[in-house]
Amino acid sequence: MEEEEEEEEEDRHLDSVVVAISSTSGSVLAILISLKMASVVQKLITPLFSGPPEPPRNKVTVVGVGQVGMACAVSILLRELADELALVDVIEDKLKGEMMDLLHGSIFLKTPKIVADKDYSVTANSRIVVVTAGVRQQEGESRLNLVQRNVNIFKHIIPQIVRYSPDCIIIVVSNPVDILTYVTWKLSGFPKHRVIGSGTNLDSARFRFLMAEKLGIHASSFNGWILGEHGDTSVPVWSGTNVAGVNLQMLNPNIGTNSDEENWKETHKRVVDSAYEVIKLKGYTNWAIGLSVADLTESLIRNMNRIHPVSTMVKGMYGITEEVYLSLPCALNNGGVASVVNITLTHDEVSQLQASASTLWNIQKDLQNI
Repeated sequence: MEEEEEEEEEDRHLDSVVVAISSTSGSVLAILISLKMASVVQKLITPLFSGPPEPPRNKVTVVGVGQVGMACAVSILLRELADELALVDVIEDKLKGEMMDLLHGSIFLKTPKIVADKDYSVTANSRIVVVTAGVRQQEGESRLNLVQRNVNIFKHIIPQIVRYSPDCIIIVVSNPVDILTYVTWKLSGFPKHRVIGSGTNLDSARFRFLMAEKLGIHASSFNGWILGEHGDTSVPVWSGTNVAGVNLQMLNPNIGTNSDEENWKETHKRVVDSAYEVIKLKGYTNWAIGLSVADLTESLIRNMNRIHPVSTMVKGMYGITEEVYLSLPCALNNGGVASVVNITLTHDEVSQLQASASTLWNIQKDLQNI
């Protein structure tokens, strides 16, 4: 008997709940129905702002997803420099694969957005654009012909970069880097301080490593510069080599010359031959240049005014009269090349720098359609 009374009481209670819900003009019922129909995201997240998303502040684009391009991309990601990374290439399958591979490692990175497309609209609002695209030199091909083929590629790439990121800084990595940096400057219409070549930043790193190895110290503790062309005519500044302020030329006046009994000059030859040796062993170079480019990117994005040997317009410096890009010590900040250090060079070093400029100009002057 008591159980029947309890059941009747529960029924009366349920009836009263239904009446109460009905009396609220269906508002509660509507809420219950909407909750039932809402997605997991709608149930989990309550948005407080519905406007357009903020544009990226430190977006970096890498053009070309070959070995060098991806080494640059990964090095930049691991330094936590970008809030968005964009990748561009003409080979769609590889491009998508590289993007997916990076996205699968998202929890190990601090870059929240990684995008990729062959359409350059994906690069919009980039702060830094790293250009690694280009063709390799074929067997028996002249350097001029190689440059001209890359010029034709850059004529497609550079206008697209400018269209979508008119305020960016361009870092050119493709070889021959000094000439292609000049080409980029011409094609872009940018002021010279916003077009930079990776230049001898890597050559100098190789020099410091090899010299330090011979001295038995860490590479960062040896100070020395390679200037001029990123290539065979690069200029080692022996007059400025030092460890803890101790000038090596003071210890050995013949250092770096043919008269040097210790044959330190061989170290610079090893620097020049480094890329050829690595390519012979593994087929390409990528990690060191990737780390070098990330180093330059850090100085630019973080407004560091740190000095790097990078390729810049040198007309009017050291007696150079032609419009060529060569590496000199440059202070890099968020505007690009802020200044060039007037490094003291010997007469012989100035002559070598001028010869390096002439080598490049003799190729540049015959380029067409830039």
